[in-house]
Amino acid sequence: MTSTKDQDRAREAALKYHEFPKPGKLEIRATKPMATGRDLSRAYSPGVAEACLEIEKNPADATRYTAKGNLVAVISNGTAVLGLGDIGAQASKPVMEGKAVLFKKFAGIDCFDIEVNESDPEKLADLVCRLEPTFGAINLEDIKAPDCFLVERLCKERMNIPVFHDDQHGTAIVAAAAAYNALIVAKKNVEDIKVVALGAGAAGIACLKMLMTMGVQHENILMLDSKGVVHKQRNDLTPEKAEFAQATEKRTTMEAMEGADLFLGVSGPGLLTKEMVEQMADDPIIFALANPTPEIMPEEARAAAPGALIATGRSDYPNQVNNVLCFPFIFRGALDAGATEINDAMKLACVEAIAGLARETTSAEVGAAYKGETLTFGPNYLIPKPFDPRLLPTIAVAVAKAAIDSGVATKELDLHAYEDKLQAQVFRSSMIMRPVYEAASMSRRKIAFAEGEDERVLRTAQAMLEETVDTPVLIGRPEVVAHRIEKAGLKIKPGVDFELINPENDARYRDYWTHYHAKLRRQGVSPDSAKAILRTNNTAIAAIAVDRGDADSMICGTFGEYRWHLRYVTEVLENKNLHPIGSLSLIILDKGPLFLADTHIHIEPNAEQIAETVIAAARHVRRFGVDPKIALCSGSQFGNLDSHSGRVMRGALDVLDQSEHDFEYEGEMHTDAALDPELRERLFPGGRLNGKANVLVYSNTDAAGATRNILKSVADGLEVGPILMGMGNRAHIVTPSITVRGLLNIAALAGTEVSTYG
Repeated sequence: MTSTKDQDRAREAALKYHEFPKPGKLEIRATKPMATGRDLSRAYSPGVAEACLEIEKNPADATRYTAKGNLVAVISNGTAVLGLGDIGAQASKPVMEGKAVLFKKFAGIDCFDIEVNESDPEKLADLVCRLEPTFGAINLEDIKAPDCFLVERLCKERMNIPVFHDDQHGTAIVAAAAAYNALIVAKKNVEDIKVVALGAGAAGIACLKMLMTMGVQHENILMLDSKGVVHKQRNDLTPEKAEFAQATEKRTTMEAMEGADLFLGVSGPGLLTKEMVEQMADDPIIFALANPTPEIMPEEARAAAPGALIATGRSDYPNQVNNVLCFPFIFRGALDAGATEINDAMKLACVEAIAGLARETTSAEVGAAYKGETLTFGPNYLIPKPFDPRLLPTIAVAVAKAAIDSGVATKELDLHAYEDKLQAQVFRSSMIMRPVYEAASMSRRKIAFAEGEDERVLRTAQAMLEETVDTPVLIGRPEVVAHRIEKAGLKIKPGVDFELINPENDARYRDYWTHYHAKLRRQGVSPDSAKAILRTNNTAIAAIAVDRGDADSMICGTFGEYRWHLRYVTEVLENKNLHPIGSLSLIILDKGPLFLADTHIHIEPNAEQIAETVIAAARHVRRFGVDPKIALCSGSQFGNLDSHSGRVMRGALDVLDQSEHDFEYEGEMHTDAALDPELRERLFPGGRLNGKANVLVYSNTDAAGATRNILKSVADGLEVGPILMGMGNRAHIVTPSITVRGLLNIAALAGTEVSTYG
């Protein structure tokens, strides 16, 4: 039990969260520059008149010239707020602000929360309808039943934009997705199951209608409200309840539960007893969704029915039925398709998309957010987690497609391009990496991972099978790899989906150590030391695998120091044609990509090494479809200091100038001059670098590494790399902070032909 002191601390923390550093959870920010008089004349008078006149001629252009197409109103009169009841419009504002934040966080949708002092449903509907010129869609929230039914119906009839009462339909969609998968696990047919619904409010009725859309038979549903079973002899039923009235002699919850396959509770705490659960069919499905205390606690339900499949509305139990799995993404798809409504086809598409995601292997991002939880499809994982990044592209595309197919879309939408756009919104590296993935798809290569027991590597291997044509080769102990695959809920199998090199017992061991010894015996490596290294050093094993042709490229460095790995990569794979030239890091920023070199290889490079790094960087930057503009950065600016960094950069410039190159470069300069063309032109008019540099090459690893770390830490830069240049794409050394997405990106880079890039 939570102590009173803990409750007080939690309450205080929640209040501070809402009050500081500024009150509330929302603010408005301009999306256009407002720095000059010219900006002001375009944003307001006289320039704004041009946009107004265009919209007057064609009202649909409001989504072209204003934020309407990405703007949702969250509207409530505060008559049924969460578990708090009728607390009024003003007191509901923190909830509505929170809803707006979720729209932005999960789907990039802008939101205004609107709290209305109006209890008359017809007048409330009239107020909402008058807001149509402002918004692309309406999310009705926390309006009591039965008023909510009337408000939504009137708004949908009169408005030509989507209107969605989330308390009804959001809950219904997520609950239906959980039911869809629960039926698969329980091996029950939707047409045959008997359903008991306890709670006849907006959410309960919407859930039943969605279950019927899925195939549940009307005659197999028993609804109960506060007065018992909803039956045909009752004369106190609203039209919404009357739709579910049955000709039955059953009157109590206990009687209704006999032989039930699915219990749907959207009512109140403790209303379902252990004895009632015992009346249900084998392997019952129990959705006890009352919040914060469900109709029955999961432990009690499972004691009564050990095979029960249980969902609640709580985050501290598996299978949380949470509306955030639905509403941001269904609105995203509806807005982008220009849908005039959210119809049953779109809702069903959302159900199927949510359910389908749970049956797939969980993403690495979800695994990181929910450490220690079971994330493998089954009784404790019937629906995805809210922080699954795949929800946005999967659901929004499914909803948009359903809108198009059902005839309510008003915009033309290339669904493949749309999915790519959403992927880029979720995974910031998606767009810049696309040319790399396309190049990698042209060849099938084997990529050896030195740290094959690392969960990030295992998840990368799973992702490679889904997103590339390459074969992972993992170096690790079979029993450890198998255990961690099972723990992570992955589907990959050794010998089928990936190759395994066991450092403790592999048939190739003698071939590997003799190969290593032959290469290094004149560098002090004895047979005994070769044997020991090829039993204990996975980086050396991976390098030998590549050198022998058992793999085409290798990736190492998920733990350990970069230069330690570099030693073994170099001594095995370096030859007269291949040697480490430098490392190149791509940093993805809000304003575009920026490449940095050399972040790891040459601590204090000479002029020739810097020139070599510049040439190699230009070659690699083009792999991303980017035209290289390279700045040689130092503490000196165009000769104003006789410093070491200035001298070495001027020397590198001289080396580069001795031959022709098909890319722009200039130096030596400060970093701000490289990134600010106007400043550079004032300091050094007529230079050969046009515009903003996108590749910064530094005179030492301290400067390059510091810039890399600052951009990642302060500017929220996302790193792709580091890319090891000069090794013929046969080896890459990452850093311990790398994510699964980062490893997958490096694997895609390694997945191109060895001869293509240096």
